[in-house]
Amino acid sequence: MKAWLLNEVSDLSKITQPLAAGELPIPSPKEGEVLIKVLCCGICHTELDEIEGRIKPNSYPIIPGHQVVGVVMESGLNVTRHKKGDRVGVAWIFSACGQCEYCLTEQENLCSRFKATGRDFNGGYAEYMTVNQFFAYKIPESISDTEAAPLLCAGAIGYRSLCLAQLSDGQTLGLTGFGASGHLVLKMTKYLYPNSEIFVFARSKEQQQFALSLGARWAGDIKDIPLHKANAIIDTTPVWNTIIGSLLYLKPGGRLVINAIRKEPYDQKALLDISYEDHLWMEKEIKSVANITRADIEEFLKLAAKIPIKPKVEIYAFGKANEALLDLKHKHVNGAKVLMVAG
Repeated sequence: MKAWLLNEVSDLSKITQPLAAGELPIPSPKEGEVLIKVLCCGICHTELDEIEGRIKPNSYPIIPGHQVVGVVMESGLNVTRHKKGDRVGVAWIFSACGQCEYCLTEQENLCSRFKATGRDFNGGYAEYMTVNQFFAYKIPESISDTEAAPLLCAGAIGYRSLCLAQLSDGQTLGLTGFGASGHLVLKMTKYLYPNSEIFVFARSKEQQQFALSLGARWAGDIKDIPLHKANAIIDTTPVWNTIIGSLLYLKPGGRLVINAIRKEPYDQKALLDISYEDHLWMEKEIKSVANITRADIEEFLKLAAKIPIKPKVEIYAFGKANEALLDLKHKHVNGAKVLMVAG
């Protein structure tokens, strides 16, 4: 099978080919696993973190990609959840231990022994992959392949973030950053909380206009003062200044939900500028998001089909994987990027 391989850490400011094209045997499903013929795979900022060494695979080479949509071709022993021909998706969590206090309470996103798709096991930048049957999710018929891919990560983690924000209809939600996850959170918020105003803090004028076109009440930079303070703010950026700004724009009792696997090295001076009275007082809360559970994905896919949520996607041919990653690194992104694997 054809596959894209990450062989080492690279500096994307200096190279143009972070992944190498390769030919590998088609994997065979083990007991409890299914073999998936990959149709397409979403392209995520996490891949940039892997390439540049901020998130490191256990070993090299590794096939990246964790927003996978494909068709079940074969099953290992004792597979009951899926059958041949089922269209399924695979997300960031490839497996969990199933025995710790978190797995036993359906919080496998907090399992210390979880394994990640495209980091610990080969992912979706390939023609085939295998995965445990319980970490493959049926895709609703009304959602196309390319629409489904970003829903498996950006959409599902946005859904979890919105649940953690504990918003009530009529309250104001802020969003910092407006890429793949942010624009999907706006869409689901408009449906679930039709009387709520949404403020978007985004770096570029293009992203701000995109947010307004989708129904945001206000859009500006994190340094701009919004119309009024928000009840909750979801931060989807890899930087620190959005956290400081968000805390300033929260109402008393407001909640900041940080939806990011990692943050870039912080500006020490900026953090020293935090004022307890302005940023932290009045019972403001900070909540981080750690991955997504199986229940999050299944609930969100049903919601996405019902609304329906149609992500804005930019499609790349399989041979353009490196170009897609460089575009994600160096250009402003409106919506999500998807790699077509099966022509």
